[in-house]
Amino acid sequence: MANQAGINKISSIRNWYVTYQLLADVLFAAAISLALMALLVYILHISILWILPVFMLSLMAMLFVHKWWKTSELSIANFLNQQYPELEESSALVLKNEAQLNLLETLQLQKVQARLQEVPQWHNSFLKRIKLALALLLFASVLVWLSGRLVSLNVVKAERSLSIEKNVISEKILPQISAVDIVINPPLYTGKPQRNQDRFTLNIEDGATVTWKISTNIPVKKVTLLFNDKENIDLKYINTDKTQWQIARTINKPGFYQVSVDGKLSDLYQLQIVPDQPPVIRIKSPKQYTYIDAGEAQRVNIDAAINDDYGVSDALIFATVAKGSGEAVKFKEYKLDFGASFNSHQPQYNLQKLVSLPALNMEPGDELYFYIQATDTHQQQSRTDVYTVSIQDTAQLLSMDGMLSGVNQKPEFFRSERQIILDTEKLLKDRDSITTAKFNDRSNDLGIDQKLLRLRYGKFLGEESESDINPADVKDDPVGDIKNYGNAAVILDKYTDKHDNAEDAQFFDPELKKQLKATLTEMWKAELQLRLYKPQDALPFEYKALRLLKDLQQKSRMYVAKTSYNPPALKLEKRLSGDLSKINQPVSKSDIKPGTDQYENLKKAIQVLAQLKVTFQITGTDEHVLALANQQLSLKASAQPGVYLSALSAMRRILSKQGDVKLNDISLVEKAIQKTIAPAARTPVATESSADMGLSAEYYKNLNRLNR
Repeated sequence: MANQAGINKISSIRNWYVTYQLLADVLFAAAISLALMALLVYILHISILWILPVFMLSLMAMLFVHKWWKTSELSIANFLNQQYPELEESSALVLKNEAQLNLLETLQLQKVQARLQEVPQWHNSFLKRIKLALALLLFASVLVWLSGRLVSLNVVKAERSLSIEKNVISEKILPQISAVDIVINPPLYTGKPQRNQDRFTLNIEDGATVTWKISTNIPVKKVTLLFNDKENIDLKYINTDKTQWQIARTINKPGFYQVSVDGKLSDLYQLQIVPDQPPVIRIKSPKQYTYIDAGEAQRVNIDAAINDDYGVSDALIFATVAKGSGEAVKFKEYKLDFGASFNSHQPQYNLQKLVSLPALNMEPGDELYFYIQATDTHQQQSRTDVYTVSIQDTAQLLSMDGMLSGVNQKPEFFRSERQIILDTEKLLKDRDSITTAKFNDRSNDLGIDQKLLRLRYGKFLGEESESDINPADVKDDPVGDIKNYGNAAVILDKYTDKHDNAEDAQFFDPELKKQLKATLTEMWKAELQLRLYKPQDALPFEYKALRLLKDLQQKSRMYVAKTSYNPPALKLEKRLSGDLSKINQPVSKSDIKPGTDQYENLKKAIQVLAQLKVTFQITGTDEHVLALANQQLSLKASAQPGVYLSALSAMRRILSKQGDVKLNDISLVEKAIQKTIAPAARTPVATESSADMGLSAEYYKNLNRLNR
């Protein structure tokens, strides 16, 4: 008979293993069903109740594939052999019949029985799939939340669009009008096709041609369009019974209009204009100020992006080359195209142009100024700022002009970088006439010279020098002295980094320090290339370091203009006489007339509207004030119909005296008038402070804040 205690132990471990794996399958099925439902809800907008059948199908598929209940006890025994070396890979002996065991297996079984009882019922490895399933379930839950948010946003947008369409469609039209068909022909520069609409409110492109086709249910004598309360346009009838009327007009200005049928006016209809915006140009490269150092390729890559609302028709680069200096400077202009076709009139173009500076006859010391100009399909133009590209003049950079002047004699270190450049160029010329070993030695020596120069300049910024490390100073080290044992000040003075003190121990302003640090960076790069035996690659860094040094040299100069002053001769007979009879006091006289207040009528209208909220009656004087305010609102609605048209309609309903005046109309007009009236300019006024200097107000303010 097999050992029953061992068999029960392995069977118990198997039950735990199967339970955990089944639980992991349930979590996996839930995660998969949640992820699928998130996609289906967002794409197909199906009900969330479909998650139950999806979950059941996923769980059944996973159980059918894995079949954890078929896990044998022998598999569990092999698992225990891998996890516990003390079982000596003999846990499977427990499952065999004792009659079939030989002597050695019997002895091994007795040893394994005792160790098997110490093995725990469950193991952490059983939880690996559960942890992974929980992570996937959390990710699927986030997907479900995001899809729900997106669906709700889409529903809100759809509801808003439907409400807008309802508001647009529910226009109040005259009862004599049975149908309206407005044909909008956008201008050619937009590239848009013709469109039709059945409402009077218009939102059209600038310069569009609008054709009104109005049908009446009874014959009428006259149909007129009244634009901005100023211009009347009569429609022409196109049939004999005078029930079909038509007119076409090109619209260039925003405003509002009304339809008049035999003298009866309709509501105000909005007329919005969508203006054409000029092209937008963005230059990605080069920078606005580009400097080409010696040794760099003399070319510039112009990368630009051009956007327009309707389309771009052309784009050019306008370049100007400046040669010479002083009075001998010469300019030559060029027009460069990008080599791209604009026949398709796309709204966006990504353009690139590689400009070779020698092809423009540019030499060292010359400068290139360029800007990009773009034209859209409406012939509107826009241009960028001017960009500058300069080529370094090595002859001027290496010149000794001013070095021999006795007034501003430069110290030795201002000439060292120039000498390194000359030696580097000489080394490159001698490359073919010397051996490789000698070439490398000379390049390394130049790297050492560059290092010494860098360390010399580093002292200006308080940087540490390698010469500070001297083994001979160890003998005189105060830290090693037995008398200073326990003296914290000596230890801090020895080992504390004093960069802050050294950084401030100089007289450079932050801008000069920044440029000097950039100079040291270029010297670092030049030294690296020289140590790598690449003097050709080190030349650009050396030239840039020299240019930065010359800029520092120019910034350190002080120019004092030499001027001569010849004072007038003094009259001794008037000196110290105190005669002021010929000195007149200045008198200033100005007539200040009070200006007219252009918002006076609107301010009076606010008072009338405030009184109207109480009495709901309009007198003759009040009607006159409101009529004047109505004229100013009409001008505002002509320029900004989307803002003031509703208030203008409310004002006209108030003036019509048809029925009771509504509070909503009064509030709407008041808000529009408040937008129109400019805030009064505040004049300086002496403020009177309280005796306690405002302490009581601050006390009660803090007390209220604490009681919240």
